[in-house]
Amino acid sequence: MAESLKSPVAKDNWNQHWSDFAEASDYSPAVSFRRRLIRRLLAIPPLETGRRLIELGCGTGQFATEFCPRFPSVDFLGVDISDSGVRMARSRMPSARFEVCNLLDPVQNETVRSFLATDAICSEVLEHVDRPDRILTNAAAAMAPGCRLVVTVPGGPMNAFDEHIGHRRHYGPKELGALLTAAGYRVEKTSGVGFPFYNLYRLALLAGGSSVVDIASGPPSLAVRTAYRVFDSLCRINVDRWGWQTVGVAIWPGA
Repeated sequence: MAESLKSPVAKDNWNQHWSDFAEASDYSPAVSFRRRLIRRLLAIPPLETGRRLIELGCGTGQFATEFCPRFPSVDFLGVDISDSGVRMARSRMPSARFEVCNLLDPVQNETVRSFLATDAICSEVLEHVDRPDRILTNAAAAMAPGCRLVVTVPGGPMNAFDEHIGHRRHYGPKELGALLTAAGYRVEKTSGVGFPFYNLYRLALLAGGSSVVDIASGPPSLAVRTAYRVFDSLCRINVDRWGWQTVGVAIWPGA
């Protein structure tokens, strides 16, 4: 790993992070677990028309590549601060729309502002910034009144990889609920999910120390892929409580 990536500034360099870690995230059981969780919480019928889903922090389009073929009637827009992430997303899922947009600032992109989402997701984004309230407040410019937002953020202790990619903090359900309320959303629910196997996976990463950064920066070995597959299977039988994956559902009531 290049020494420059260890500097405080590089922690927020998502063009570099997606170059280094995009492949590893494709195999991560935590990513797969969250995708299944988000789809369930969205509760969008596969053939329903008239729904418009915006993903706040779409990264390289992982969620879109799985969601869009299953829900072809849903209009999908992904936004991200990373130029390279958006380029990868457009390449992976040409039928969806992706835009570069820094949600820490008021939204100027007219494609985003005029989208008027009926549904929104913000997965593993808020922990990366000092002012997560700004993301939630600014993103509302792309939402129709009554838009339903599903948020995931990490809970539990930080591991070396979390620190390397710039996590500022992790959230419990009450903390996430307070953040959503302060940003003007009406909270339906917040909870911790993932017991026991998601928690065990997170403990394994914690025990791995700084080696998890090196493992994630290259193509997964056979042993790593096998471990990922085992945890992915086990995470399918987690329970919706007592977990280190924090999730919230909230409604944007409109201006």
